[in-house]
Amino acid sequence: MGDQASNANPTGRVTVVRSLNMDLVARAPRLPKPGETLAGHAFAQVPGGKGGNQAVAAARLGAQVAMIGCIGDDSNGGILKAALEHEGIDCAALIVVDDASQNAIVIVAGSNAEVSPASIDAQDALIACADVIVCQLETPPQTVRAALAAGRRLQRTTILNPAPAATKLPVDWFPLIDYLIPNEIEAATLSGVPIATVDDARRAAEMLKAKGARNVIVTLGAQGVFALLDGAGGKHMPAPKSNAIDTAAAGDTFIGGFAAELARGAAVTDAIAFGQRAAAIAVTREGAQPFIPHRGEVAV
Repeated sequence: MGDQASNANPTGRVTVVRSLNMDLVARAPRLPKPGETLAGHAFAQVPGGKGGNQAVAAARLGAQVAMIGCIGDDSNGGILKAALEHEGIDCAALIVVDDASQNAIVIVAGSNAEVSPASIDAQDALIACADVIVCQLETPPQTVRAALAAGRRLQRTTILNPAPAATKLPVDWFPLIDYLIPNEIEAATLSGVPIATVDDARRAAEMLKAKGARNVIVTLGAQGVFALLDGAGGKHMPAPKSNAIDTAAAGDTFIGGFAAELARGAAVTDAIAFGQRAAAIAVTREGAQPFIPHRGEVAV
């Protein structure tokens, strides 16, 4: 990982309406077959969740970051909060909820489910001072919509990463989204267009933009991204070459880097290219959140 001092003077503010999970990671020679018991060789508990990963990425890649959400009142919740604070992320809007009687998986899901529209309403000032608002679909749908609507009302730039992919997004969400950023699977699920090529991604993006999203950026893994931008048409941006060994946090790193650059005032295509360069570094490392690169490691 890079020197955190390289992020000592972040510019641009990003607020993430978040999900936080404690990832339980077992390493094994291969994925087990259905019904098979397979011996693993390593185990780790790692802070994660798409919201947490994207917030850490944005912070390491140059933004001032705040989070709105909930954590469990247990040891995992404490670890997750400490990890965010270590990155300089403002956690004042994190609400602690008591899930101590549940098992580890339910604790995380339960606290994410506690992020309510009222949580958003109570944070108007935090949203108003942000340049960019980032949402995913790991918190309740009504909360995501409330965050997007608040961003639109307060004239902030809104990003929705529709993961995990729903069958459809409500039609009234699309006009609230400045940047809809699905991967190829999510774009296919939302548009109904199977995606195997860049031309497929173009067709899916056109369908999603026609619903009202201002810009649609489809991430395509090793094929790069296809960006259908407001007033600029479609553009395929190939991925930088890298020796990928683990793609676990690639998408979250891209979104965090993109949001950080957008908040700094960069042009959209420059912000996309920066996010791609950051993701190209992330995939060369085995692991997710702890190995997201710092700004000083990414060529600007």
